[in-house]
Amino acid sequence: MAIEKQIGEWFAHFHANPEVSWKEVETTKKIAEILTDMKVKHHTFDDVTGVVAEIGEGDQIIAVRADIDALWQEVDGVFRANHSCGHDANMSMVLGALSYLLEQQIGSRIRFIFQPAEEKGNGAKSMIERGAVDDVSHLFGVHLRPQEEIPFGKISPAIHHGAAIFLEGKVKGIDAHGARPQQGKNALDPIFAIAQFLKTIHFSPYEAYSAKLTKVQAGGDSLNIIPGNAVFAIDVRAQSNAVLNELQGRIDGGIHSIAQLYGVDIELNWSDYTPAAEVSEEAASIAKDAIIEAAGEGAFAPAIITSGSDDFHFYTIHRPDLKATMIGVGADLGPGLHHPDMTFNRDALDLGARVLAATLAKASFME
Repeated sequence: MAIEKQIGEWFAHFHANPEVSWKEVETTKKIAEILTDMKVKHHTFDDVTGVVAEIGEGDQIIAVRADIDALWQEVDGVFRANHSCGHDANMSMVLGALSYLLEQQIGSRIRFIFQPAEEKGNGAKSMIERGAVDDVSHLFGVHLRPQEEIPFGKISPAIHHGAAIFLEGKVKGIDAHGARPQQGKNALDPIFAIAQFLKTIHFSPYEAYSAKLTKVQAGGDSLNIIPGNAVFAIDVRAQSNAVLNELQGRIDGGIHSIAQLYGVDIELNWSDYTPAAEVSEEAASIAKDAIIEAAGEGAFAPAIITSGSDDFHFYTIHRPDLKATMIGVGADLGPGLHHPDMTFNRDALDLGARVLAATLAKASFME
């Protein structure tokens, strides 16, 4: 079977059988089955989902990572697992690249990391802890890009994702009758103050950052009760890790001051931190040469800067010596990543696989 057709069939299977983070059991089995059919050595894990495979020989190891989980979201009025993140495409492109590489000479070992739980932000850590990037010199990733970033036929050698973290808070005040507000402590008052406070945080206009309330829940069906308790959430992002760290510190300090001002307790829980990209110029240069070699000069697109995030960048946070970049594949993707009805030009799959194969082959001959 032609590799391009096989890539399409793999995509169709993964797209029709999405599984959410840490529950990618059947996805793991399918990838292992495909690798077995290819006669590619691989292993799975007893305690987490995911697969690691390897081809080639030698001391040097080049690696590529594909994320395998889906989102849980409402689609046509029903909540279900859904591959609107494009991870079904990422798996298919990486398996396609492996297929192409089996037909050519490579200069080192190449490792294929099929990683769980990217959407939870901690799947990369699970692979790091299990040795997936041990002794790896170069790491590559691949991801479809929205049409507003690059169109179909264009491929970028690097995606500069931003850093992100979420804050969940709980305000503990005192309920009161609507006619006697002096007897209570309205949990909504400090939340409104937090909303205004977030708008007072400023950095250099040359830095990209944002902090905004994304969830507020308080009160019940009775409209004459002042709610003493409320929960809220804040989405915090920055293009650099340093700015995100300072932004987090300012928010934390400001909310504690608001709690004192209103005489309430506010519990805070920071979670799902995802670091900004630390792109290796060397790895991006290899990818650039591979794009031109595999798809022509006209396919090359400059590096992409996006406020989105990806846990791929935990690999370089934990291994600063790792030379890494993520390749962005234009696919006329719309309406956007994570939209429940996301679609894209399927011809991008084979193009991405061929560019990725050329990238890995080129990197395998680096000394």
